[in-house]
Amino acid sequence: MNFRNRSYTPELLDNEAIPKEDLYQNLRELDFINRYLGGHQVVLGGIRALLKRNPLVQPLNIMEIGSGGGDNLRETGRLLNKKKITYQLQGIDLKEDCVQFARQQQTIPVSYQICDYRLADTHSQQPHYIFNSLFCHHFNDEQLVKMLQWMYQHAEKGFFIADLHRHALAYYSIKWLTGLFSKSYLVKNDAPLSVLRGFSRREWQNLLQRAGIPRYTIQWKWAFRWLIIVEK
Repeated sequence: MNFRNRSYTPELLDNEAIPKEDLYQNLRELDFINRYLGGHQVVLGGIRALLKRNPLVQPLNIMEIGSGGGDNLRETGRLLNKKKITYQLQGIDLKEDCVQFARQQQTIPVSYQICDYRLADTHSQQPHYIFNSLFCHHFNDEQLVKMLQWMYQHAEKGFFIADLHRHALAYYSIKWLTGLFSKSYLVKNDAPLSVLRGFSRREWQNLLQRAGIPRYTIQWKWAFRWLIIVEK
């Protein structure tokens, strides 16, 4: 198995026609994985870091691109509720079924747009912060450079990214765990493949430099995640 370079093998989740119940099972399991393997904590760490570094404006407007089942936005809303911060949350996803699932699970007020992130309306309610989680590894490097530039252009105060660290231990661990416990063929196939499509620190540095991003931090987080924070 080659961990030196990123894999560009397509994931099953990137297919356009996925049976709804199969997609929903995938989204439920991804929420579970993020909850117990640290994914949500990386996202909340990004929110806390940006709140600390920038003057607080209320209501705070936060947009997630590639919002999937909405679990990151729900966790974000719970955090802001605890901090007694008024907010507006927006989710952007290309798949209508993902947005329908997110709305069914909704316990926090979130508005959704069903579209390519590049077509999202950021003018009527410009987000202070934009983020994505486990989204970037679905794209090739050229697409990622453009995504970084788009996020920098459309976020008023900054953005952050949470994604996977490509590492042998991460790959074999998630392959073993999903093989034992997952009931989703999508998760069993895509979870280890996502690690192979993940990133090294040097790759993130190169992507950010190519995008012309002047100020950023790259932090390693448990379990085998990167948190990239960009300020404006």
